[in-house]
Formats: sequence, C-alpha cells, structure tokens
Amino acid sequence: MKPDQQIPRNALVWIIISLFTLVAPHAERLPLWVLGVYVFAACWRIMVYQGRWSFPGRWVKAGLIVSSFAGIYFSYGSLIGLEPTVALLLTAFALKLIELARRQDGYVLLFLGYFICITEFLFSQDLLIVLYSLLNVTLVTTGLVAMHRPGENQFNRKTIRLATVMLLQALPLMVVLFFLFPRIGPLWTVPIKSHTAKTGVSDFMKPGDISRLGKSDDVAFRAEFSGDIPDAADLYWRGLVFSVLEEGAWRSVRYYDIPAAERRPGPVETSGAPLTYRIIMEPTQQNWLYSLRYARATSPGVMAGSDHVLFSPTELEDERLYSVESWPDAVLDPTLSQWRREVELRLPQGENPETVAFARRLRAESGSDAAFVDAVLARFTREPFAYSLNPPLLPGRNPVDAFMFQSRTGFCEHYAAAFVVTMRAAGVPARVVAGYQGGEINPVNRTVIVHQFDAHAWAEVWLAGQGWVRIDPTAAVSPDRIEWGLERALAGEGSFLRDSPLSLLRYRGVAWVNMLRLRYDALTYRWQSWVNGFNREKQFQLLNDVFGGISARKFILVLIGSWVLILGPVAFGLLRRRERRATSPSDKYYLAFCDKLSRVGVTRAAGETPEQYSARAERAMRPMAEQIRQITRLYTALAYRPAAVADGRLNTLERELERSVRNFRPGRR
Repeated sequence: MKPDQQIPRNALVWIIISLFTLVAPHAERLPLWVLGVYVFAACWRIMVYQGRWSFPGRWVKAGLIVSSFAGIYFSYGSLIGLEPTVALLLTAFALKLIELARRQDGYVLLFLGYFICITEFLFSQDLLIVLYSLLNVTLVTTGLVAMHRPGENQFNRKTIRLATVMLLQALPLMVVLFFLFPRIGPLWTVPIKSHTAKTGVSDFMKPGDISRLGKSDDVAFRAEFSGDIPDAADLYWRGLVFSVLEEGAWRSVRYYDIPAAERRPGPVETSGAPLTYRIIMEPTQQNWLYSLRYARATSPGVMAGSDHVLFSPTELEDERLYSVESWPDAVLDPTLSQWRREVELRLPQGENPETVAFARRLRAESGSDAAFVDAVLARFTREPFAYSLNPPLLPGRNPVDAFMFQSRTGFCEHYAAAFVVTMRAAGVPARVVAGYQGGEINPVNRTVIVHQFDAHAWAEVWLAGQGWVRIDPTAAVSPDRIEWGLERALAGEGSFLRDSPLSLLRYRGVAWVNMLRLRYDALTYRWQSWVNGFNREKQFQLLNDVFGGISARKFILVLIGSWVLILGPVAFGLLRRRERRATSPSDKYYLAFCDKLSRVGVTRAAGETPEQYSARAERAMRPMAEQIRQITRLYTALAYRPAAVADGRLNTLERELERSVRNFRPGRR
C-alpha cells in the first residue's frame, strides 16, 4: 500500500475515540453483546496496527455479518423497527473498523459517524443529548481533519482545536438555517419505537399498574400558567376515562362501539375567565393528552373526545407543545343519554357479591345519591383503610371484595376502582378517570413539573343537576397525597423512590442540589419551548412579525441575503489569507543578510542557492568576501547540515550567525 493511502496514526486514534462516544448514548437500549462487538473491533484493529494480527479474510467477515444479523433478530424478535435498525447500523459501524485499511475506508467510516450521531435524536431531543451530540460531531470532524494531515503520526490536540474552530465558523450559518430554512415534512417515515416501553398511564388499568408508575421519577409533562397557579389539591390532570370493566381490567369505550350520535362531546356552558396554560408533554407513543377539567385546546392538531378528554390523531413520538383553556367549574353532561347511562352502570355478572350487597344496603339507608357518596367516603375514613405503594396482591376472582373487606390496603387505582364498583352496584353512574394529580412548582420559572410518580386515578359520579362530579376516594384515606404529594403520603412507609437511589428528587433537602436541579429543569423547559417547539407556525409568525408580511420572493431574498452576510466575510478571509511558514532564527538572520546585500545592488535571484549567491556576492564585493563566505557557511551548517550541529552547538552557531550579520555593513560599490 502506498504511504499516501495509509491512515495516519493520529487519525486512527481519533476514529477509535469517536467510535465509543457515538455508541455511548445508545448503550441502555442495545443488547450487551453489541457493546462487546465494539470492544472486540477496537482490539482487533489495534492488534493489526501493531502488526500482531492481519485484517480479516472474506469468510471471517461473512461470518461476522451473519452473526450480527442473527444476534439482532434474536435480541429484538424482528429486523423491522427503529431499535433493531439502529442496532444493526451501530454493529456495522463497529465491524467496519476491523477492515479499516485505506484512507477511503476512513472517509466512509467517518461520514457514517455523522449519520449515527443523528440517530440519537430519533429517541431524544433533550438539551444534554444535543450538547453531547455536538461533542460527537467535533470528534468525528477531528478524525476527518487528521485524515488530511498524513504527516501527523503522533497523537496531538492541535487537530481537535482546528476542528473546533471549523465548527464555530459554521455556527452562524446553522443559526440562520434554523430560523429561515422552511419547515418541511419528512421525505420518509421512521418506524415507531415499538420495542421501547410505553411511558405514562396506559390505555387500560389493573390493580398495581399506577403504583408501578409511582416508583419512577421521570417527567411526564410540564405546564406553564399565564396567571396564578391553582392549588395542588385542584390540579387533577385528566387523561383517560375508563368506563368498561372486563376480565379484571378497566378500559375506555372503543370508538366504534360508541353510537354515531354520541361520538362528539356535548355542548358545555362556560362562564367566567378560564385558566390559560400550555403543556409540553414528553413522548409517550400514545395518543391521549392531559389537561384540567373541561378543557378546550387553542393549538391545532388537538381534538376532544366524547368524554371531554383531549387527544392527538397521531401518536406522540416527540415532545408535544399545546395550549389549553380550562373551566374547572363547568357542568359536564347535565343530562345523560340512555346509552351512556347503561355503559356507566354496567358490571360483570356474578362478580364481587359482597360489595354489591353492601352497596345496595347502604344506598337504601341513604336518602339520595349524594348522601350515598358521602356514606361510602365516610367508611373509607372511619375504617382502617391504608394507602401504600406496595399493596398486597388481590385474587383474580372478586378482587374488589378482597380489597374492601380483607386487605383494605391499596394505591389510588384500588380505591378508585372499588368506589366505582360500589357506585354502580347501587345504581349510580360512575367511571374511573386516570391521569396525574398535583405536581412540583419550579420557583425559577413558575412551571408545574408533573412526574410519573404523580400518576393518579380517581372517580367521576353522575349526579342529577350537577352532571359529572369528581370524587377522589384516595383523599378520604390519605389527604396528604392530594395536598402535599406522594412523598409526604409515603413518609411513614419509606417507599418513595426507594428503587432510585441516585434520583436528585431524593435530595431535595440539600438546598444547592435542589436549586441546580430546578435551574436545569427551567433551562430544559426553555429549550423545549424555543427550540424543539419552533414549528412551521412559529416560524411563519416570526418572519411575518420581523418583515411585516412574508412572500415567497421576499423569503428567498432574505434567505440568500443572510447566507451572503454570513459566508461573505468567511470567504473573503479565506481568499486573502496567505500561507505563512514559520521562520526559524537562522532563516531570519540570513534574510536580513540578503536584504543588506540587496540594498547595495546584489539581489538574490529566485531559485539561487546560498552557495551560488555567495560566490556572486564575493565577486561583486571583494573587500567583504570573507564576511560573506563566513555568514553563508554558518547558515548552511544550520539549515542544511543538522547532523553537524547535533552535538549541542546549535545555540552557539545561531548566536555567531546573528553577530556576523549584525556586524556586516556593506557599502555601495
């Protein structure tokens, strides 16, 4: 292989470094053996560099490829989907390192590295991920710069400095493109993240489902109110309404099971000023959105269901920003249709007989539906019911009977489900509502941070003249859960985030740690609002406000003009810059010597060697021939005979050359 085709040692080091930094953010979603492939590939390439091993042969490479495909298939159960596709790409990226021999192979690997850096944004667009991706781009660019500097065989930091300068020069253009480049839809579709666990409240509820979310400190969404923030006890974020109980699980009514006349939400009378706020939801791969009681979305692409809940026609693959207006005191469904009444009263036949008998007996003793509701809540308060994140398992048959009359220990979904069954058994329409309750107020930017452990379930009961009324039986058992949150409610049990010892929420008592956490969360919210939320509508509004109306012609002129303003100075600087070779002390002294001779008419010709120039100058200035010969001899020894000065005489000769040139004062001929 020709030397100019080999990969410089410095470039190889940067390529191996970027190889591991690129795979790092994907590590948690990759099978462990894929990370082993990266270590294996790096070790093999290092052994090849040291001359101990050779490059893999054809059959070895074929075996590695087949093994990788098989490993991905058995790890994910399929080769179709976002996770297996990215895992296959990352595995190929590692294996390409093993056969990295020529410079063109290095170019292929580095350009593939840029593409792999982009794949992380398919999973997250968090601010930390963006900063880490900038680091990866810098490292890959450093490897690319090192590929064009074949003389650098020693690892050095000058290469990364040059790459950083290049990226900083591109930063203004990046900003211009962000604000001005048209927001067009993707030219292809990306398969959904089918192999990642869904985040948040699911579309069905069984005992224990929400309590599992109570062990997670992930952020579900953030809300920002335009006015005062309501009290924590009033922050009930509705997401799903469960009206059907079958096989021990609650679920919503399927769309096609709803009569055509019932599919649209009924009219709701509102009065007074609404609560105005906006929500940024984390990706959930689900359709439903969250809001306070009776909400109307003011953002496009948000729809309302027949249960007065909000949803998106498409699944939330990325962060979603939407604005909402809510009227918490509005009366929902003051009249109930016959079909809706039947749905909200339906119970499986023959199940939970003790609860059914208890409900009918207590309803007969109560004077009205409202009094019956109060009586059931009083029983939860009066008798030894307990609130726990780790309740005992309930039997598959008659679980409500076991909870109401035996264990009497449960999480919010246990109480909501038992309460709704009790209501329906007595002929009172009721349903379960799932979502979140409360949230942490960030004093830095006055946003409400709703975590997964704020997941909650409560009940809605239909009362004549009042419509659907929110009833939270958990509040009767554990008022601290509603007023102060899950941490205060579970203080005695000690189970709050017990499985997450590194969660910063466990150290809210440490002032400086808590302040750093809240400031970073505020920064994250701004990033989501201004950068991730900068969509086509916001871009058009910005350009319209800045330029007083925007047309296609004006937009193109602005885009081209901004590019000229950004790239013009850079191009001008590049065209005017000249290569400047570092001048050694001996060269500097010799050039001063040539300048002195030139002033008296003896000018050095282009391509003339020092010896030739010296002979001509000696003939022209015979009285100073010895000085000319001495200066030329010293310079030749320093510039062309390094071995002659390798014995430590370098500084001595340089000082002697400097003194000779300083004392050389030629007169005119």
